[in-house]
Amino acid sequence: MLLGGCSKQDDAKATSPEVSIQAVTKGAKGFTVGALMSANTVYVFFDPQCPHCGHLWQASLPLHKKIKFQWIPVAWINASSLTQGAAMLGAADPLALMTEHEASLLGGRGGISAPSSVPSDVEQTIKANTKLLNGFGAESVPFVIVKNVRTGQTITHNGAMTTAELAELVGVDTTP
Repeated sequence: MLLGGCSKQDDAKATSPEVSIQAVTKGAKGFTVGALMSANTVYVFFDPQCPHCGHLWQASLPLHKKIKFQWIPVAWINASSLTQGAAMLGAADPLALMTEHEASLLGGRGGISAPSSVPSDVEQTIKANTKLLNGFGAESVPFVIVKNVRTGQTITHNGAMTTAELAELVGVDTTP
């Protein structure tokens, strides 16, 4: 189990056998934004209280026309992680709510306010996401899993990155 929360380490690597896109698609639940018709999906495990996750969110925005992202909330940092993650999972417009949340979090205001009670099924979803991430041996969030478009290799990455670094990880260019 992660003790410290998010980390800004830069650690891209080929995945171990226990980390697979199939395990994520079968066992995790999040919200999808970006190019919904894209054949390739970037899976991002994030804690709503993690500022590095907020930086990755902002870095991903310019790529939304090219790439489909699935943002998978986990609860590692504090009680707000669960309630804010639940609010995002239930949002009619997760893109707008996540953008508002990350602007507030990175602005030092703690993110969106969310109801303190979470429906038990949503709480179980976030706990299952967290358990899956822990099973991967992830050391920090954001934790990214993607199949590189150019190489076909499944790659994982711990920590935030720039838009250009994210595009390179995914294997797409940054030109419009």
